[in-house]
Amino acid sequence: MVRLQPMNRNEFEKFYEASITNYANEKVLAGNWKEEESVEKSKEEFSNLLPEGRGTKNHYLYTIVNDQGENIGVIWLARETDEKGFIYDINIDKEHQGCGHGEKAMRRMEEEAGRLGMKKIGLHVFGHNTVARSLYEKLGYQKTNIVMEKFI
Repeated sequence: MVRLQPMNRNEFEKFYEASITNYANEKVLAGNWKEEESVEKSKEEFSNLLPEGRGTKNHYLYTIVNDQGENIGVIWLARETDEKGFIYDINIDKEHQGCGHGEKAMRRMEEEAGRLGMKKIGLHVFGHNTVARSLYEKLGYQKTNIVMEKFI
């Protein structure tokens, strides 16, 4: 079992800094951004998405907690419309990966989204992240767009 608890101030600050770096790295790995510009672009995107930090309206930021009461990851859900949410981030700490916590956290988030009146949840996954893609497909998420590129 895992549970979701709203991030406190310290948890949010750790999440925010780590996520800026992680997102920048993912965008470089995906070939979307150049390394030298990636952190600045990532900061800009996060600033636009969360202008009021963890108090930004319609954004739900949670710490994922295991049965032992340990913080093992984070998940971020945003309301896009009255009935649709979007998961901007889910991250399980490396030492807790491979134990089913991601799947459990996603199921808890789906329950939370339903409680908030959402009937549909979207998310983005980088093409190179085969583990996450497999999890989302297992949970019933459907591909809605596929963007492909080739270096020539």
